[in-house]
Amino acid sequence: MTFQQAQVIAVARDGIHRFSKAPQPGITLLAGLGVQGDAHAGDTVRHRSRVRADPAQPNLRQVHLIHAELFDQVAADGFRVQPADLGENITTRGLDLLALPRGTQLTFPSGAVVEVTGLRNPCAQIDAFQPGLMRRLIGTDDTGAPVFLAGVMGVVLEGGAVTPGDAIHVTLPPEPHEPLRRV
Repeated sequence: MTFQQAQVIAVARDGIHRFSKAPQPGITLLAGLGVQGDAHAGDTVRHRSRVRADPAQPNLRQVHLIHAELFDQVAADGFRVQPADLGENITTRGLDLLALPRGTQLTFPSGAVVEVTGLRNPCAQIDAFQPGLMRRLIGTDDTGAPVFLAGVMGVVLEGGAVTPGDAIHVTLPPEPHEPLRRV
């Protein structure tokens, strides 16, 4: 894997639980919590479906990252998706987020560090945003098992600012690498 060109192209947050987020000139990551001012920030789960299941479980979904290359792929099928539309906090380019192993650390110039915890599972809200898009965000692997394409989730290890144009330094965890699973 090469990561020389990995960068942030957009950042977003929203203090209210909505599907899409509001693009921002910058966001602040808070260690152990997530994005300052975002409805999903907290040390325990904030995603409503996860809260209903067990409100005390740790929040492994503090930060949502999506690769902009996904927008290019779905555009070929007629879907128009822009940064923040799918609810991500950080939109990247030049980094195959889905290929990263669990525990990968993404470091930004401010010193902020996000550790990748797993895959975002596409939900029915995606079809409410654009009918048919959810089906496009779930692929299959060689065995026929579902592959989630809607980005990755992470937790904030070190706080700091993240802005469009920031380079992303990638640190892989020690081997053996654990593949990403839905969180």
